Amino acid sequence: MNKNSILGMACLASSLILTGIASTHAQSKAADLKSWPKGSSPKEIGARIAGRFVTTPHSNFNRPGPPKVITYPESCTWYGALTFAKETRDAKLLGQLKDRFEPLFGVEAKMIPVPDHVDYSVFGAVPLELYMQTKDKKYLDLGISIADKQWGPPEGPRVKPESHEFYNKGYTWQTRLWIDDMFMITALQAQAYRATGDQKYIDRAAKEMVFYLDELQKPNGLFYHAPDVPYYWARGDGWMAVGMAELLRSVPKNNPNYQRIMKGYKDMMASLLKYQTEEGMWRQLIDKPESWPETSATGMFTFAFITGVKNGWLDKEVYGKAARKAWLKLITYINENNDITEVCEGTNKKDDLQYYLDRKRNIGDLHGQAPLLWCATALLR
Repeated sequence: MNKNSILGMACLASSLILTGIASTHAQSKAADLKSWPKGSSPKEIGARIAGRFVTTPHSNFNRPGPPKVITYPESCTWYGALTFAKETRDAKLLGQLKDRFEPLFGVEAKMIPVPDHVDYSVFGAVPLELYMQTKDKKYLDLGISIADKQWGPPEGPRVKPESHEFYNKGYTWQTRLWIDDMFMITALQAQAYRATGDQKYIDRAAKEMVFYLDELQKPNGLFYHAPDVPYYWARGDGWMAVGMAELLRSVPKNNPNYQRIMKGYKDMMASLLKYQTEEGMWRQLIDKPESWPETSATGMFTFAFITGVKNGWLDKEVYGKAARKAWLKLITYINENNDITEVCEGTNKKDDLQYYLDRKRNIGDLHGQAPLLWCATALLR
């Protein structure tokens, strides 16, 4: 082989190596969850959404007039704002979120929801987060009382005959096998575990999650809105995605239910990956191309992807790229008032495709604001 041939082969090899390096760099950049264009970072976006929340009166599902009690979308947004304050070490924001809570110990005491239903009980996650950040025992006492009541003997007007059956089998009497529950129940119990270190709380949540997975998850990893409504309504599935990701952050790996939950989570994530739109969103009905891109579900699925990548459960390149694309597209739906647009209104079940396609698209609905804060927090963890 002559000198020129050797030199040519060396140049080709160098070129291939450089091309490979450039390709790897491009892939890594596409999956980067740390560096962001100006104005799109989780710290900037989270500050805008949290700032909006602390100046917003108690939410009533976009209905006129104030609510009688704290609603679950407000509880979820409050929790998200608190976790964001923690990750950013924002003492001022934490103070504002505490100030919002103080009237509940006095003049607004009646606004603390009676914890006889999953949508009311999730409120307990808020005082438990306040306790973990402030160490003020009054928050712990309130939050734990709600967490314990959820697994206590069935009582109150919402008790159904099957409530006793679930309770006797070690599940919460608030079990109803709605997919929303797997954030509402597990978030509260996981928070109780984080606040106290008492394993009974995380064991409860893990057992409950496996029950729901075994009963409701479809072979493709997704969930119908209800057993008698064969549609993959995105926000309903979003509660499952967030619930599993949030729970897996705290379930010990030696927990007997850990592997089952992880399988359910990974099966769902793999399916969601297939349905993400080219722009990065998910649709109101996940598998229906005629349905519209919806922001609350997109935020929830993005949180689940981010959390999986950050904890090493999901492939960094594949899911990191999907999460980055989703975040950058999702935040374009935030308007000048720091309200997210294209949020599906609260939806009762109905076996009618057009019913879901025609759902109202809300602006600033806390169902959509909360996932933005969860995502911002997850990106900063």
